[in-house]
Amino acid sequence: MNFTIETTTPADVPSLLELIRELARFERLEREVQATVESLHESLFGSPQVAGALLARVGQDLAGYAIYFFTFSSFVGRLGLWLDDLYVRPAYRRQGLGRALLERVADIGARRGCGRFEWSALHWNENALQFYQKLGARQLDEWVTLRMEAAAIKNLARVKEPGAA
Repeated sequence: MNFTIETTTPADVPSLLELIRELARFERLEREVQATVESLHESLFGSPQVAGALLARVGQDLAGYAIYFFTFSSFVGRLGLWLDDLYVRPAYRRQGLGRALLERVADIGARRGCGRFEWSALHWNENALQFYQKLGARQLDEWVTLRMEAAAIKNLARVKEPGAA
């Protein structure tokens, strides 16, 4: 399969959002998508830029994407790289595109001197877990992912809503 992988441009943001929604449907998490064209544009191209994205195409057809951002590890003492999303449309799977997207993100991390490359996968997505393990990733069973949504963040930070006493 002949495909290209390029850094997302501002004009690509609506297409990227389309793919994000597809991934959310696949993961049974569509209700959680809050991203908009505007919020993605600000995150990918604003100041500060907080994430990067790659789009994969076969000819002119969208085939997949990867979104990543940088982290920091006190134990390693330098930048880390977090893969937020990796998605390949079903018609383009098992043809090397997922691996190529991961290689491109890894290359970005290597060029920045990252000490870690991490991501999460859903427990039920056995195909993804097997794919990642074949690439040399190891599952960190000793860690639990924790999350706070916006309301809980504000509550913890003791931020009052406008107009609240």
